[in-house]
Amino acid sequence: MNLPKFLLFFTAGLLTVAVRAEVLWQDNSLSLLSGSDYKVDYSLDTDDSSRTVATYEHASGHSWGDFFVFADYLTSSAGSDELYTEVSPRLSLGKLGLGKLSGRELAFGPVKDVLLASTLEFGNFDDPDHLTATGPHFTNKLAGIGVDLAVPGFSFVQANLYHRINDDRADNEQLTLVWGLPFALGGYDFLYDGFIDWTSASADAHPSLNFTSQLKWDAGARWGQPKQLYAGIEYAHWDDKFGIEDRTFGIDSNERNVNLLVKYHF
Repeated sequence: MNLPKFLLFFTAGLLTVAVRAEVLWQDNSLSLLSGSDYKVDYSLDTDDSSRTVATYEHASGHSWGDFFVFADYLTSSAGSDELYTEVSPRLSLGKLGLGKLSGRELAFGPVKDVLLASTLEFGNFDDPDHLTATGPHFTNKLAGIGVDLAVPGFSFVQANLYHRINDDRADNEQLTLVWGLPFALGGYDFLYDGFIDWTSASADAHPSLNFTSQLKWDAGARWGQPKQLYAGIEYAHWDDKFGIEDRTFGIDSNERNVNLLVKYHF
């Protein structure tokens, strides 16, 4: 079965089980970031390295697996705009597939569950000079396998391996790790979470590594509302952003970017 057909059957399967789905938990959040060292500008005539990002996130667990979606709206001091969205459902083999057939969840060693993983990436860029490798408008499709891992101290750790069908360039592979690590220090509560995306080389792109994490103070816990309001920083360490090899055509694509962050959960 080729990947487009797999995605079609996967989506149909999700819709089928969603009819009988039980929502186990869910979380929504809005955040605002501000940074001044973004790389790969969208215009030859202006410098839009300073950008503000408004983000909506939704995460939920279901009887069939889990679901995550986020949307970033970026604006720059030079007037460029960007809307980027990812939609990521994962279907649990432990809950609905092999686990259901065997009468138990699919778990072994540090692996808590095995899942069919998918992501749709939607991008709309203000890119008049066509500088980004992704193109100004694109839809990328990812499908593969994921695992949930039990790691002491972490609230969650996930690893997903995808094959990517890219809209404006050759297909490649991607490995994604995500985590959440709550901890206390000096009587204050913190959360360190983030992701690592590694994408392989393709016929027209360089391999890329994006290590983005957030260190956040649980401000809401100070007035009896824990895990509601956070303040902190986000740091992006991105090598060869968008698959552009650093210094190709004089483009600096190695991003080292600190953002101030406030995040509200509801």
